[in-house]
Amino acid sequence: MLYLAFELGWNSWKLAFTIGAGQKPRLRSLPARSLVALPLEIKTAKERFGLAPDAPVVSCYEAGRDGFWLHRFLAHEGVRNLVVDSASIEVNRRQRRAKSDRLDAIKLLSMLIRWHNGEERVWAVVHVPTVDDEDRRQFHRDLIRLKAERTGHDNRIKGLLAGLGLAVTIDAGFVERLERLRQWDGSGVPSGLRQCLTREFERRQLVARQIRDLEAERRARIKDAADPEMDQVRRLLRLRGIGPDTAWLLVREVFGWRRIKNRRELASLAGLTPSPYDSGETRREQGISKAGNRRVRWAMIELAWLWLQYQPESELSRWFRERFGRGNSRVRKTGIVAVARKLLVALWKYLETGEVPAGAEVGAAKATGAKEDVPVKRAS
Repeated sequence: MLYLAFELGWNSWKLAFTIGAGQKPRLRSLPARSLVALPLEIKTAKERFGLAPDAPVVSCYEAGRDGFWLHRFLAHEGVRNLVVDSASIEVNRRQRRAKSDRLDAIKLLSMLIRWHNGEERVWAVVHVPTVDDEDRRQFHRDLIRLKAERTGHDNRIKGLLAGLGLAVTIDAGFVERLERLRQWDGSGVPSGLRQCLTREFERRQLVARQIRDLEAERRARIKDAADPEMDQVRRLLRLRGIGPDTAWLLVREVFGWRRIKNRRELASLAGLTPSPYDSGETRREQGISKAGNRRVRWAMIELAWLWLQYQPESELSRWFRERFGRGNSRVRKTGIVAVARKLLVALWKYLETGEVPAGAEVGAAKATGAKEDVPVKRAS
C-alpha cells in the first residue's frame, strides 16, 4: 500500500510518499492544481517503492481553502482520501519549533499511517458533503456576508459623519438629508466628504437590493418547495422564537444532509462541547471548544436567548432560571451556552422523531416574511 500526504499551497504542493512506518518518505513538489502531474507522481512513487501498478493508495490533506474538489478528484482516480480537520492535528508545544511544508507533509504522513493502523483518534476526519449539499450552503452564507457588508457600509457612513459631530438616519432619503446637514458653525458637509458618502451610500443600496432579492427568493422556496429540507425548515418555523434565518441555516448546515449518530457528535459539530483542563492538582474549565461550525454556534447562542424570551414556560427555560437565574451576567452567559447545546439536541430530536421540546409552544408555520432572529438583551 502507498501512503500519500499533501501539503497544499497556492503556488505549489508538497507531496510525501511512503509504504509504511520506518520507511524514509519520498518528497516531491509540483505546481498547485496540476492534475496532469499528480497521477504521474503517484505512478512513479509506486515504481520507486516496488509496488504493483494497481496497489491501493491512501492519502490525506488538511481542510482549508482548497475545499473538497481535490478529494473528489482523488476518489475518481481510485485513491482513498481523508480530509482532516487541521485544528485536530497534534503539534509540538514548544514556543519555538521548526515548521515548513516539508515537515508538515512528513508529520501528516506519519499520522496517516497511525490512523490506517487503527489509531482513529489521532485526528478528526471531516465529513465531505456532496456537490449538491455543498452548493446549497452558498445561499445563506452569501446572505450572511451581504448583511455584514451592509452593516459595514452603515458604520462607515456614521463614522465619517461623526468626525464632523453629525448624525443621520440611513434610509432611502439619505442623500437629500445629507445636503441639509449643518455643522456646529452652520457650514454644510464638505464637498469631498459628501461625494465620498454618496458613493458609500450607493454601494450600500446595491447590497440592500441584493439582500431583498435573496430574502424574497428564500420566502418563495419555503412557501412552495416540496423537498425534504424545506419541510424541515417549515417544521422549525412552527416553534415560537425560531425565524427563517435560523431555521434555514440549521437545516442547510446540519440537519438537512448530515447523518448524526448521537448528541455528543452534534454538540461537537457546533463546537459547544466543554474543554476541561485536569492535570495533577490543577482543575479548571477552559470553556467550549469552538472547534466546530462557527455559523451554527453563533446561531444557536442567539437562538438560546430568543428561546428564553419566546418560550418562557418550556422545560429548558425553567431549567436555566433555576440554575443560573440568580447569578450575575457572567454566570448567565455561561448558562446560555448550556442552553444552546441542549436546545440543539432537542431540535435534532424534533426533526428526527417529531418529539417536541418539552413545554415548547408549537403552532402553524409562521409567515416566512416575519421579522425574527433578533437578539434580546443579554442580561435579562
